[in-house]
Amino acid sequence: MKERTAVIPEELKYTEEHEWVLRTSEDTVRVGITDYAQEQLGDVVFVQLPELGEQVGAGQTLGEVESTKSVSDIYAPLAGEVVARNDSLDQQPDLVNSDPYGEGWMVELRLDDPVAVDDLLDAAAYQELAAQG
Repeated sequence: MKERTAVIPEELKYTEEHEWVLRTSEDTVRVGITDYAQEQLGDVVFVQLPELGEQVGAGQTLGEVESTKSVSDIYAPLAGEVVARNDSLDQQPDLVNSDPYGEGWMVELRLDDPVAVDDLLDAAAYQELAAQG
């Protein structure tokens, strides 16, 4: 059986912890886990997200994703304040599997330093990281 190739959209930025980052305005970003990450996790059954207004530091734990295989932490890719959370995941955690870059997004952050987005991995660098498994 041929292994499925993970989808890695060009327009997003990525972290070594397998989160994706989409700039939604000058100082806000949307965050989720990558297609590669959801594939490794298996069927997601529960997602724990931070509360609105919570301040997070880059690399700090944002929440958890629980799957049939394991429990994994979600990390803040950048420092900022949680300004939105995807409450749909409370009832439909499997959106992380079915649409990791769309309906399965997790949080939006208002960044302390909007320029820091540029320091994250681009699609080519993340592709290389994911290929190493």
